[in-house]
Amino acid sequence: MDKKLIESLNSQMNFELYSSYIYLSMASYLKSLDLNGFANWMDIQVKEELAHVDKFYNFLHSRGENVEFDAIPKPQHKWDSPLAVFEHALEHEKIVTKRINDLVDQSGKISDHATLNFLQWFVGEQVEEEESVMSVVKQIKLVGDSLFLLDRELGQRVFNPPV
Repeated sequence: MDKKLIESLNSQMNFELYSSYIYLSMASYLKSLDLNGFANWMDIQVKEELAHVDKFYNFLHSRGENVEFDAIPKPQHKWDSPLAVFEHALEHEKIVTKRINDLVDQSGKISDHATLNFLQWFVGEQVEEEESVMSVVKQIKLVGDSLFLLDRELGQRVFNPPV
């Protein structure tokens, strides 16, 4: 594999770890507000991000490459409101989408078809991730200060491991 692409894949794997750390911090903040449904939604996000880490980890190993772990930056731990939490999550997912798209472009330029095939799952996943967070942002805006019902609904989310 191309050295720069290996570095980029390792970087994305580490960014997915950072993403899980951000969502865990968001879950903790929401739990501190007794919004346990909102916190559950974020706890599921943590598991999804760790599943993404696992996919990059296993892909790199399947290609005979080394996995390199970086230090995880300290995430933000306070927000102005639950809406601000989910708006932050949406902005973060947009960054992830750009990073995945950049990896697709990088793989395409060097005709690494195996990596392009691997990354297609993430392209679709990012559409789902942004849509999911955007939906919660819209719902919070619709209900305003009446977060109790939405909190209960978000508490019903379950983790479905990727196939």
